[in-house]
Amino acid sequence: MYCTAGEVVEMIKEDMQNAIIGDEYIEDPEERKARMLELSENAAKDACLEIDGYLSKRYTVPFRKTPGVLNKFAKDIAAYNLVSRMGVDESEREKTFLTRYNQAVSFLLNVAKGLIDIGVEGGAVKESAANGFRMESAERIFSRSSMKGW
Repeated sequence: MYCTAGEVVEMIKEDMQNAIIGDEYIEDPEERKARMLELSENAAKDACLEIDGYLSKRYTVPFRKTPGVLNKFAKDIAAYNLVSRMGVDESEREKTFLTRYNQAVSFLLNVAKGLIDIGVEGGAVKESAANGFRMESAERIFSRSSMKGW
C-alpha cells in the first residue's frame, strides 16, 4: 500500500471526522478514531488501486519499494475519497480536498504518459510501453500485377 489508514486520518480535522462518519455523533475520541481508521483503510485501498490503474501501463505494479511521491498523492486521494462520502461543496473547505485530488490525478496522468519520472529503480518501464506500436501481417497475395488478365 502506498499509504496507511493512520496517515489518512491525520489529514482530517476532528470536526470533519464526525461529518464523514455519518449521522451519528461519536463523542468518545477512541471510538471515533477506530471508526475513522476503518473507513480510512477502505479509502486507502481504493486510492492505491486507483494509482495502480494509472501507472499499470507504464510500470509493473505494485512496486516493491514505494516511491515517496506516491505516498503523498495516495493520502490526498484517500482523504478525498473519505470527504466525498458526504458530498463536496466547492465553495467551502472541502474544495481543498478536491483540488488536491485533481492535482494527484494530473500528476499520475503525466507519469503514465512518461512526462514525469517517479524514480523507480532499474527502469521498471514495461516492455510493451517502451516499444511502442508494431504490426505484422502476412505477405500480400493479390495485387494489380498478379490479377492482370482476369
